[in-house]
Amino acid sequence: MAIKRQKDVWTNEINDIIRGACGGFLFGIPLLYTMEVWWIGSLAKPQLMMMAIALMFIVVYLLNQIEGFRKRRYSWLAHQAAMDTVEAIAIGLACSTFVLLLLRELTPETSLKESLGKIIFESVPFAIGVALANQLLGDTRNSNAEGQDPDQANRITNNKGDELNATFADLSATLIGATVIAFNIAPTDEIAMLAAAASPPWELAMIATSLLISYGIVFQAGFSDQQKRRQQKGIFQRPSSETIMSYLVSLLAGAFMLWFFQKLTFSDPWTMWLDHTLMLGLPATIGGAAGRLAI
Repeated sequence: MAIKRQKDVWTNEINDIIRGACGGFLFGIPLLYTMEVWWIGSLAKPQLMMMAIALMFIVVYLLNQIEGFRKRRYSWLAHQAAMDTVEAIAIGLACSTFVLLLLRELTPETSLKESLGKIIFESVPFAIGVALANQLLGDTRNSNAEGQDPDQANRITNNKGDELNATFADLSATLIGATVIAFNIAPTDEIAMLAAAASPPWELAMIATSLLISYGIVFQAGFSDQQKRRQQKGIFQRPSSETIMSYLVSLLAGAFMLWFFQKLTFSDPWTMWLDHTLMLGLPATIGGAAGRLAI
């Protein structure tokens, strides 16, 4: 019994961390594609970095008092809110560091001061997103499906439409969400800069990261009727196939946005299309995942 209880504690903790990280990606990914933030971080003095950390702690602490990224609430415990704040900032630092490494904005040649500045300034929106995880796309299962048995939930899902309609709704939501995010990033010069620095192994890592984050947001983080999404019927409604199909749709949306803003033309080689589209694919996929949660 004690072993089972300890296992549940660790399972809940892992789920909370995943939920917080996904909230951070939903909120912070656009600024990771902003060169001005890279420059501010690389030029920041230690005093400014400490001030950024202090302000980040205050904001995240206040957000944790309101909601936070955990399912269980400790808003009346100041020390627990402070511990959650430290954990949220740690998640933000880890996620921003990982993405900066993936985008080749942090390399072994980058100085320690420049690396710290970039990580700290990029982690601010990530940490805020972690604290806002439940407010961004909170799980409404308890309020919407409380008291329903699985068979009843399945019947409700099946009655909402056939497989074709369910699939069309998912693809449409993915396309809309991906377009909204890609629309803000595609016109900028950052995509070309990142694509020029990316090698095939890093592009493969970008693909894997996009798929993992998309899967985590929709099927693992506990956002917005996650159990109902697993039961939903459709042509690509298994988690793995839905994640892959949504990624391809997000890439299509990103490629269209790059062409729309004349960052790519039909005379460009296919390798250039591939490099640029994969770079934009990560934020577009995150937007597509958010769009699927919204339906």
